[in-house]
Amino acid sequence: MRLTLNRPRPQAAAPPPPLPRYPCLAEDVVVHEPAEAGAPWIVQFDAGRYLRVGAGMARLLRSADGTRTADDIAAVLGAPWTPELVGEGLTRAQRMELLSGTARKPAGRRRFAFVPPLTFQFTVVRPERFLARFRPLAARLAHRSWAAALVALVVVGILCLAFQLPALAHALSHPVPVSTLVTLVVVTYVGTVLHEMAHGIVLSHYGGKPSRMGVMLFYLTPAFFCDVTDGWRLPASGQRVRIALAGITTQAAIGGVSGIAAAVVALAGGAPGIRDTLLLLTLTTFVSGVFNALPFVKLDGYLALMSHLDISHLRDRSMTDARRLVARVLFGGRYERALPGVPWAPLFGLACMVFPVYVLAMAFTVWQSMLEAMGLVGATVVSLGLAYLGLRLYSGAMRLGTEARAAGARRWRIWAVSLVVLAALTGIAREVTLPYTVSGGFVQRDGRVLFVATGAADMDAVTPGATVRLKGSGIVLHEDLGEARVAGSRTAQVEAPFSVFAPVAGLDSMKLPATGVPLRVPRPPAAATGLAEVDAGRRSVGDWLYLRYLAPFWR
Repeated sequence: MRLTLNRPRPQAAAPPPPLPRYPCLAEDVVVHEPAEAGAPWIVQFDAGRYLRVGAGMARLLRSADGTRTADDIAAVLGAPWTPELVGEGLTRAQRMELLSGTARKPAGRRRFAFVPPLTFQFTVVRPERFLARFRPLAARLAHRSWAAALVALVVVGILCLAFQLPALAHALSHPVPVSTLVTLVVVTYVGTVLHEMAHGIVLSHYGGKPSRMGVMLFYLTPAFFCDVTDGWRLPASGQRVRIALAGITTQAAIGGVSGIAAAVVALAGGAPGIRDTLLLLTLTTFVSGVFNALPFVKLDGYLALMSHLDISHLRDRSMTDARRLVARVLFGGRYERALPGVPWAPLFGLACMVFPVYVLAMAFTVWQSMLEAMGLVGATVVSLGLAYLGLRLYSGAMRLGTEARAAGARRWRIWAVSLVVLAALTGIAREVTLPYTVSGGFVQRDGRVLFVATGAADMDAVTPGATVRLKGSGIVLHEDLGEARVAGSRTAQVEAPFSVFAPVAGLDSMKLPATGVPLRVPRPPAAATGLAEVDAGRRSVGDWLYLRYLAPFWR
């Protein structure tokens, strides 16, 4: 879901171009009247961007119809408007690209959009008319009896999942069949489409207009989106909260149904594969719903919180307060709060800064094996990702310094603290050590056990006598299968089953080129293939980061 409320853009330092003699609003700018008494006027522009303005500014913008000069508009509006005040207001509108003749291309004509820090959106359909057909359904589901039924459904689904924990643990600790994997992917993405449709349906129920639906890459993960920014025109914050939570509600219903279905299949003595598929679907759906509820990224939980508090740009302004808090501690100075009435805003902003980095790291971990197998292409993708992250960190540091200088911090202190921080980071990178491991797999072949790894693995760190931990190849959990020792430095090129590197069963006929090293085991492991992790000692933080995230893609 996408829901934003825009503040006025910062004014540029360069002088604005002269106003046209007959100013006129751009073709995609719409001035909406208040939805109810006491509600603000809303200016919609760029298809999905909104501004809250006062009644005077709204009247001024409505008067700019291309037939009146500034003097004419002042005469129509009457006191206290003067030609000078009209000119100032229109100049502000021009800087915000609300008047015709600006270089801004209306977003309604664009299909591709980039949403910082790392989301790429591609519009597929304009769903307004289609989703409006579901208004009667939304009206029925809004009844309290349906809400009670949903809560009961979710509770029963969770209980069914809890009573089948042994079966769930087995499914998570073993490779999944191809049929299960395909079913999970298809059903999950169908559920995601329903999730996004739910946002648009609830918005349509309250009289809003969902503007776009499409696909996106959210922190390198494929997903769908529905732009319901039009919800900011709704008079009540509770309505916007319900729109934001509609997707999570849909996920909860899907999870409850699949959990109950898994219990029914188990009681009826159905195929274990079907039960495992339903259990995995239940777990992933509930986990996804919990993740969506977290308010630290621009997902449903954040949008619901922002709507409940009725504070536009809550996340951005909280991060501004967090940055100013850090600047005050490090550099001194006097700072104004972006959200003075929200005492927890700085801590919330710090969490919002850190959490996307964690999400990006998790996404990279999920795709790491595939990227390693892509060779130069994978190396390029990872390098661009790390470069982007470095650019974001550099930009954040520069903004921190700018905040400090604007707040009156002394230049010598800024430089001194910066040098101390840089020296501390350098010392940590060189002196602090972390355990370093080489990940791969193992295969039993002709009475021998081999450690196998792709060409991107650090085979130089696999030394004779090193301890190797053998594990089961589960999709989440990895059963301990014992330990082994590297028998020697002799390596050989072998063909390893695909299931060694991915927890997918039924693809043993697919072979991947790998490097094999013989292992010495006290007893053969219980599985023919699985994961293996070589203990390669300790490395400094700097070496660890290089070996883990950069070196594998250039070997």
